[in-house]
Amino acid sequence: MTSATPTASPSEPPSEEPLWQPGPDRIAEAAVTRFQAWAAEHHGAPADGGYDALHRWSVTELDTFWKAVAAWFDIRFATPYETVLADRTMPGSQWFPGATLNYAEHALRTAEDPARADRPALLHVDETQHPHPVTWAELRRQVGSLAAELRALGVRPGDRVSGYLPNIPQAVTALLATAAVGAVWTSCAPDFGARSVLDRFQQVEPVVLFAVDGYRYGGKTHDRTETVAELRRELPTLRAVVHIPLLGTPAPSGTLDWSSLTEGDDEPVFEHVPFDHPLWVLYSSGTTGLPKAIVQSQGGILLEHFKQLGLHCDLGPEDRFFWYTSTGWMMWNFLVSGLLTGTTVVLYDGSPGFPDTGAQWAIAEKTAATLFGTSAAYVMACRKAGVRPAADHDLSRVTCVATTGSPLPPDGFRWLHDEFASAGHDLWIASVSGGTDVCSCFAGAVPTLPVHIGELQAACLGTDLQAWDPQGKPLTGEVGELVVTNPMPSMPIHFWNDPDGTRYHDSYFDTYPGVWRHGDWITITDHHSVIIHGRSDSTLNRGGVRMGSADIYEAVERLPEIRESLVIGLEEPDGGYWMPLFVHLAEGATLDDDLLTRIKTTIRTSLSPRHVPDEVIEVPAIPHTLTGKRIEVPVKRLLGGTPLAQAVNPGSVDNIGLLPFYEDLARTRHR
Repeated sequence: MTSATPTASPSEPPSEEPLWQPGPDRIAEAAVTRFQAWAAEHHGAPADGGYDALHRWSVTELDTFWKAVAAWFDIRFATPYETVLADRTMPGSQWFPGATLNYAEHALRTAEDPARADRPALLHVDETQHPHPVTWAELRRQVGSLAAELRALGVRPGDRVSGYLPNIPQAVTALLATAAVGAVWTSCAPDFGARSVLDRFQQVEPVVLFAVDGYRYGGKTHDRTETVAELRRELPTLRAVVHIPLLGTPAPSGTLDWSSLTEGDDEPVFEHVPFDHPLWVLYSSGTTGLPKAIVQSQGGILLEHFKQLGLHCDLGPEDRFFWYTSTGWMMWNFLVSGLLTGTTVVLYDGSPGFPDTGAQWAIAEKTAATLFGTSAAYVMACRKAGVRPAADHDLSRVTCVATTGSPLPPDGFRWLHDEFASAGHDLWIASVSGGTDVCSCFAGAVPTLPVHIGELQAACLGTDLQAWDPQGKPLTGEVGELVVTNPMPSMPIHFWNDPDGTRYHDSYFDTYPGVWRHGDWITITDHHSVIIHGRSDSTLNRGGVRMGSADIYEAVERLPEIRESLVIGLEEPDGGYWMPLFVHLAEGATLDDDLLTRIKTTIRTSLSPRHVPDEVIEVPAIPHTLTGKRIEVPVKRLLGGTPLAQAVNPGSVDNIGLLPFYEDLARTRHR
């Protein structure tokens, strides 16, 4: 069990008045409103009481809720299910036993409509910022052709197929063809080095590898032919390697060329697999040891993503869905699932800030995006850089800006709202939080609820999200551990190479038996919104007062001189507590006495005098995982004296050269 419940307040108290309210037309037209009325008529859902009543019903009548979701979205069960939830035990829940289906069949369903077949399913954009469409009919044709070729190569249900690919249409086609066959997809972005890729792919032993010859990022070309050659040597289970010539190089000897596998006119054949059949393998950041290979099911992802994208994100056939991501992050899988709702999915392959910080907004304009998804860090970078998104671009089609990756600071909410309001746009801001572990959100977007500054709108439907103290008591208005007390269909069916389930159990269920503990500190407010405070395993605890690191970052990074920061709290053998703050300064800034004073004053006045750092230390950059999260726990281990080789998996870090600094600092302090 964890020791003490944190008692520190968030960096800004919740605002009584909402920043934004949906208008009556938006509420009436939202899919979640129509779903509630239909579920009230057919499944006993409450007709009144709005979203709060619907959410209560969705978690108290869990089986009925998910049955209603399956019916509302017209899930095609090739064989019917016997019951919705045969076993509620976590881990080990059994969803829709007896049912068979196929994820790819649903993702391509829009192509069956003659009126929509020639409209774009995908819009691909690279750093030239010129959109290239792929129609529904063309995507379906390519998937049918590639699935037939995979079967001809001997790929069977359950085999693993891997992609070393950027966010390009070929990656979507390969995923869907893999799912159509009933094989299991897994991918890494080409900015991952060979060791990082092998740490992931060697666990699952793929039989096919799709790989590019290189990629373009930040205006530069990056060759990957040597890395692909190493992957071929080190993955002995490969039966075939498919070459995708993004840089125009010919297929190396012994590989297959992409175009030869996708030129046929085969009608897609969809393997109908059991509901809990593996769909893909995602990976934790793997900051210590090998990354966890997280397996999610075809049926579980299908239902969870229909609910999340169709009800919470309110996506439909007239929408265009952009999210800045790479194929190494679960948000790419989530983005591809936009196809389930008939939405046009925007794929951007390139740097988030090339040729300038406002690049993503330019892409939103050129693709007529309606839901614009990005990171909280990007929003704050735009604010600091003086970007004027709605003034400099036609963003009239953007109805929602969604952020994830870290909590969106209050200043980010205000800046987005004001920038769009100044152009006369009614913007819904959706800060969302979930995880690779479920490939979905625990809390976030609800189109019919108000938005309060610094808060996620509500827990998601079907998710009994609570904040618990160390004894398992639910808390309201106080900081506690993020727990989920009922199963979700997209929870892992298992981890790869975890035959007795020990690693899976220890990852989520060792603190509160039978209850999912995610490892975040949250507050659930009295109006049912959610505030995220950061990881509970890197929480700052001074004098019994705990605070999430996200609160420190939000306060410190308001200062224009601070590009990024990293705060660590270290319990010392003599009972003391050392809390250094590492800062990466903006170009031209100096860590002088004036800046030191302002950093400490900012934390003292906006957060807590107890959490003023003992030292502020300048560093050349902040280390991250390959998926962009600040590395807190491994740095904490290094500062505690753990050798680098034991504190972190080098292949999981974006710049391993940044870490010896902390190891040296530990040696200096312990002399």
